[in-house]
Amino acid sequence: MNSDLHFSRRSMLQNASCGFGLLAFQALNQNQALASSSEIQSQIPPSGRAKRVIFMCMSGGPAQMDTFDYKPQTGDKPHPGSVYPFQQRGESGMWISDLLPETAKHADRLCVINGMYADTGNHAQSFLQMHTGERLRKRPSIGSWVSYGLGSENENLPGFISLNAAKPSVYSSAFLPTRFTGTPIGTNGENMSHATIRNIQGGQLPYAAQRTQLDLIQAMNREHFETRQQDAQLEGAIESMELAFRMQGSAQEILDLNRETQATLERYRVGKKLSVGTCRPTDFGRQCLLARRFIESGVRFVEVNHGGWDQHKDHRRDLEANCETIDAPIAALLEDLAARGLLEETLIVWGGEFGRPGLVPDDGKDESGHNEKGFTFWLAGGGMKAGCVHGKTSETGAKAVEGKVHFRDLHATILHALGLSHQTLTFEHGGRTHRLTGPEDAKVVTELFA
Repeated sequence: MNSDLHFSRRSMLQNASCGFGLLAFQALNQNQALASSSEIQSQIPPSGRAKRVIFMCMSGGPAQMDTFDYKPQTGDKPHPGSVYPFQQRGESGMWISDLLPETAKHADRLCVINGMYADTGNHAQSFLQMHTGERLRKRPSIGSWVSYGLGSENENLPGFISLNAAKPSVYSSAFLPTRFTGTPIGTNGENMSHATIRNIQGGQLPYAAQRTQLDLIQAMNREHFETRQQDAQLEGAIESMELAFRMQGSAQEILDLNRETQATLERYRVGKKLSVGTCRPTDFGRQCLLARRFIESGVRFVEVNHGGWDQHKDHRRDLEANCETIDAPIAALLEDLAARGLLEETLIVWGGEFGRPGLVPDDGKDESGHNEKGFTFWLAGGGMKAGCVHGKTSETGAKAVEGKVHFRDLHATILHALGLSHQTLTFEHGGRTHRLTGPEDAKVVTELFA
């Protein structure tokens, strides 16, 4: 044989796959996902009203007392509390800060939890616990658990997508099969107008030729897999190549916002500059619009990420910038989902890894610490009670004192909204049975449901 024409199986996989293999473990075959979780599904009554989740991750710790947990000054001595004006909104009379005027118009759609608490005030650990239930060990993200339990509604898209992903822990499947890993689009602080899904384009070959090429590669992979059927990584690579091929059309079309009207782009503030300074640039409006488009296309779990809430100095300036960034896009998303009949089937979750202890008005200082003992999340849609405020913090917001909800309870509640039981959604690994809420006690917060 002519040596110029000789090639090994290894070189073919490296040179002929045209990027398909590089997507392994990040974009996953959902048909097989559904089959693998059929045993779990048979144990769970289909009681959930939600079919999908949009998780709005506010990394850094939003100041709850200047957004959704109103703490007016009482008594003669000023104490930490709300430094921005609040108003009662909607028929529910919910107190919402003037920093969020557009979101406030949807007060009667929100279910606010003012009694959240976590185990630690350390960013990294609490951020990990918010996503995985564990603050120290690597565990699957909640998006991976949802994908594992329900799969995707679209065989051409993954079940779990993370936009502007801050850390791999946000979308890691850990010990779950790699097909349940989230697909990250964009990186922390990246302008999402340039974001794409990497390594799904098949080089310069025509579509039909790519299919022929991939069939040959997959035939060899499957032959190899016959001798290594316990190799989860190889199995994941085979599955991800197939999904990557199918995603070339579907995913790229969703990322292209040229089909949206100018009025829609304006409502989501896509590409708009802020009127005040910000500590970290982000295109949150584009993320929210993409989240809507992915949800409409059958993706089960979409996470949008906005950082910069770790405000120890210039608290007022940065809080104003962050609220301006998220306000109109969130309102537009709620409006669109409701108008399209999708809000009742879509659970929206908003919050960060903890809150802030608050500022003393006019004390000459401008810094705020961490508060894991009491902070705010809010939910909307997905069968949640609308116009509801659950729990409360103390007079100064120092800690949750009523209706306390831990991250494990929040996770159990999210799964329940989807018709999944946090007790029976399990996976065997390392000789142990694992679940999102861990071995500790967790409760579904039934008071949040309509």
